[in-house]
Amino acid sequence: MDLFEARNITKNFADHQALCDVSMTVPEKSIYGLLGPNGAGKTTLIRIINQITAPDKGEILLNNRRLRSADIHRIGYMPEERGLYKKMKVGEQALYLGRLKGLDKKTAVKRLKHWFEKFEIQAWWDKKVEELSKGMQQKVQFIITILHEPELLIFDEPFSGFDPINTNLLKNEITGLRERGATIIFSTHNMASVEELCDHITLINNAKAIISGPVHNIRQKFKLDIYRIGFEGDAEKLHNILNHDYEVLELTGSSAGYTARIRINRQSTDNLLLKLLMPHFHITSFTEEIPGMNDIFINLVNRQKTGVNQ
Repeated sequence: MDLFEARNITKNFADHQALCDVSMTVPEKSIYGLLGPNGAGKTTLIRIINQITAPDKGEILLNNRRLRSADIHRIGYMPEERGLYKKMKVGEQALYLGRLKGLDKKTAVKRLKHWFEKFEIQAWWDKKVEELSKGMQQKVQFIITILHEPELLIFDEPFSGFDPINTNLLKNEITGLRERGATIIFSTHNMASVEELCDHITLINNAKAIISGPVHNIRQKFKLDIYRIGFEGDAEKLHNILNHDYEVLELTGSSAGYTARIRINRQSTDNLLLKLLMPHFHITSFTEEIPGMNDIFINLVNRQKTGVNQ
C-alpha cells in the first residue's frame, strides 16, 4: 500500500523551471530516497509537499486523498537549513514547537523527556540554542521533527554536521521509526547512506525525474557483467584459456594468489566462465561487481548532460 504520491508535479519560477512533470510513489512504512545534484528540484518538491508553496500543475496525495492544509500535522519535516530560534532555550522551544504540532503540554513534556534521556541531552534543556554545536542543534531538530509521531517524515540531509558515532545513532533511529510504522522521504547526497537505508529512490535532475524504483533493482539494471575472481595457479594461462566472450580488465597478485576482473559478454554466463577456469586454477573467490549508487548517480547525471539516452 502507498502512503504518498506526487502526480505530474510542475513548478515554474520567473527565471527557470524547477520541476517538470515529476511523479513518485512512496510505499507505506518505507524509506524513500529523493536524490539529485544541487539545483535539481528536490527542495522545491519538498516545499510543495509541506505546503510552503503550491505546484503550477499536478497534485500531492496522502493515503490516496489529495493533500489538504489540515494534513500538515501528519507530516514531520527536518530541513537542511535548520530553523531553531538561536536565543530561545532548547526545552522551551521544543515544547513550543510540539504544541504547534497539536500536542497537549503533558504529552509533549512526556515525549520530550523520553527523547532527551534517550539522546543523553537532559543537560541541554535550559541552554540557549546558540550555545550548542551544529551537531547538538541537529539532535534537537530531529527530536522536534518526530515528536508528534507523524505518518510521513521528510529528512533533508539529516546527517549534516554529525560525527560518525552520532550519524550511526541517527541512522538507527530512522530505521526504528520505519519499523514502528513511519514512512520516510530521505534527501541526501551521501550515496552510501542511500544504499544502507533506502528501499526505493527517485533521482531528479534538471527538474525531471530520470529514474525511479527499488534500490536493488536499479543497481542490478546498471551492472556491467564484471566479476572479481580470486585464484591460485599459473596466471599466464588466463588469456589463453578465455575466448572472445570474455575480457580481462585487470590482473593483480603474485604466485601466492591472483585477482582478476573479467567482463562477460552477453553470449556467456558466470557458470560458463567458472567451467572454463576450474580445470586450470584453484578458485578462491568469485563475486559479481554491482555498481554502487554513487556511480549510478554520476552516470545518469552525466548522460543527461550529454544527451545520451538511458
